Amino acid sequence: MDEWLTAGAAALGRGIAAGRIDPVDLAEAFLAAAAAHPDAPRIYARLTPERARAEARAAALRARAGQRRGPLDGVPVSWKDLFDSAGTATEAGSALLAGRVPDRDAQVLADATMAGLVCLGKTHMTELAFSGLGLNPVTATPPNALVPALAPGGSSSGAAVSVALGLAAAAVGSDTGGSVRIPAAWNNLVGLKTTHGRLPLDGVVPLVPSFDTVGPLTRTVEDAALMLAALGGRPPEDLRGAGLKGARFLVLSDALRDCRAEPLAAFEGAVEALARAGAAVERRGLALVAEALDLSGILFTTEAYATWESAIEAAPDLMFPPVRERFRAGAAARGTDFVRAWARLRELRAGWAAAVAPFDAVLMPTSAILPPDAARLLADADYFTRENLLALRNTRIANLMGACALTLPVAAPMCGLSLVGPPGAEERLLRLGAAAEALLRALQ
Repeated sequence: MDEWLTAGAAALGRGIAAGRIDPVDLAEAFLAAAAAHPDAPRIYARLTPERARAEARAAALRARAGQRRGPLDGVPVSWKDLFDSAGTATEAGSALLAGRVPDRDAQVLADATMAGLVCLGKTHMTELAFSGLGLNPVTATPPNALVPALAPGGSSSGAAVSVALGLAAAAVGSDTGGSVRIPAAWNNLVGLKTTHGRLPLDGVVPLVPSFDTVGPLTRTVEDAALMLAALGGRPPEDLRGAGLKGARFLVLSDALRDCRAEPLAAFEGAVEALARAGAAVERRGLALVAEALDLSGILFTTEAYATWESAIEAAPDLMFPPVRERFRAGAAARGTDFVRAWARLRELRAGWAAAVAPFDAVLMPTSAILPPDAARLLADADYFTRENLLALRNTRIANLMGACALTLPVAAPMCGLSLVGPPGAEERLLRLGAAAEALLRALQ
């Protein structure tokens, strides 16, 4: 059974379909692994064993009757602790929400349950999802799966680590400015940022509702495609036959600025491999990217603070100060400036769409930095702020442009290659990702 813990979700689903794996045994294997792992309390905010066992039993009955609901029916997954789950605390990593128990599942959790996914429990996360580093001294900070002393990436920190350490077959996180892709990259996983509105946000604790998205963290692109289908109630994309020959990619030179040596070298190695495989690669900067990034402060922090001001100011001492002050930065904006910023962003999005239309995807390093030392981040507020901004700089581009994006592991550990596609083009992006993944895995 140990091999189940390191298999991909798709492989486990095929094992269930073939009768080689019983969903009840599979759920018990993951629950036992979580209970036995010394860092499990730092990864899972709470397990849901009764729910998992009940869902696994139902999946087993369907499998025996030949009535499976989809390729992941019976596969155990974890959920970031901002997805409402009926009767189970959902606290979004914050003492401000301690004891909050919703009476119904988030829509995306309900849809996944209908598709047969088994809910193992809720994973730790950055406080209210407002940091890309994954530190949370208020509840818990998961260890980086590769180097435990380093930051795990956030805000879907526990989600990534649960998969990377074999405590879930896949995970569901959220991404507002990089919160799926950063922890995926820093833990050698695949992460999919979906187009805003592609998956429902009903019952998801908000951060910045205009940018919040739901997305999977997985071992493979195939797993990500199957998870997207299960979460969205659509048939999965057929990834067979995906190739790179003739694909056109734009390397966004703006995303290479201030990129540190290791992630830059890993990125360039991946791009060279894509070109050798027959892809056409062009390099170009887009002035509109810098302007859009300059709008991030007013767009993200203003809406985030408007969403949480009452709760924060009622008990500010309950928060980790760097996260609290990041929220408070949103208090300074005037309403007229916020409206003008959104109007300008819509113009920039149109310019982006026109500029990248000739290309199949835009390429960039997922993060400009490697995961920093967690202890230093806690001790040095200036270091925390600087590293957080650098971690999220590249990922925010896709959020600002309303795009979908996929991060893939590359030859160097804790580095990622991001492919950014047009809004609503997740299936096309996943096919490109599957082809790139096969190529890059051969280099690892």
